[in-house]
Amino acid sequence: MASSAENDLESGLNALAGRLAPGGVMASLRRLTAGATQEVWRFELVADGETTPLILRRAPGGTRVSETAIGLETEAALVVAAAAAGVPAPPVRHVLEPEDGLGHGFIMGFVEGETLGGRIVRSEELAGARTFLARQCGEVLARIHTMNPGDFPRLRRSTPAELVDQYRATYRASNLPRPVFELAFRWLDAHCPPPPDEMKLVHGDFRNGNLMIGPDGVRAVLDWEIAHVGDPMEDLGWICTNAWRFGMVDKPVGGFGEREDLWAGYEAAGGAPVKRDHALFWEVFGSMRWGVMCASMVAAFRGADPSVERAVIARRTSENEIDLLRLLAA
Repeated sequence: MASSAENDLESGLNALAGRLAPGGVMASLRRLTAGATQEVWRFELVADGETTPLILRRAPGGTRVSETAIGLETEAALVVAAAAAGVPAPPVRHVLEPEDGLGHGFIMGFVEGETLGGRIVRSEELAGARTFLARQCGEVLARIHTMNPGDFPRLRRSTPAELVDQYRATYRASNLPRPVFELAFRWLDAHCPPPPDEMKLVHGDFRNGNLMIGPDGVRAVLDWEIAHVGDPMEDLGWICTNAWRFGMVDKPVGGFGEREDLWAGYEAAGGAPVKRDHALFWEVFGSMRWGVMCASMVAAFRGADPSVERAVIARRTSENEIDLLRLLAA
């Protein structure tokens, strides 16, 4: 039986359907398991005898907006700008307005494909795509980094050193000393690159699991909620973080490719020449960052969100400590 909140959502989408298409009605609403921080719903828009699948990406309950995320209205604007820059992206159909009564969020077109990282690195159907996917990811990142940061003045701007300090503060606030993290922060301080010559718009979470993949490769870049302005090399390091290889540790790029192919695709598509030492810095930073994020789930589990998901993510802190030790010993 649907909850009252789901009934309210269904009623609101029914009322909105007529604005999305003349005579349109909503059908087959269901929540998807995707989305750790936002609600993701799929539904069909039925109009003139045609059925169009759509996706609603919404703040939890419509109103619980994260203090660290950029906001769903800004995220929708980024998706539109990304598509204009040649980045694979779903079409944004509607950004929720107060009169819709549905809270914060936006509706976008449904893109067929696979987002589960474990399937992307192992599926026979995607075996062909894995032969060129790393290079294609580099090409896509080069296009993302052509987006004009000036169009999004509210995005946070951070130098490499400021990002290290940000996650150090988050780690210290946990009051759970971890010797490996202490060692990693010392390494990051010693190897931190200077601010880039030109700050770029950075996706911030470009990785296996946030990409819609088909046999033809990347079909859509998803989850722009922590986009910011900074060093573009951060995106190239994050996709190489071991957490996003889904067990295929011998394939540094997302569990499906090689760093050299990623970098070659990036440079060929107009990205700045990749400095190998900077790329390594951002890969170490990525493991540290994800480790701190996992560790912070302990407080969430003990507090407002005692869910199995929060507990499982918190448990993964130890995996990042192993990843960091391996990187620092290399």
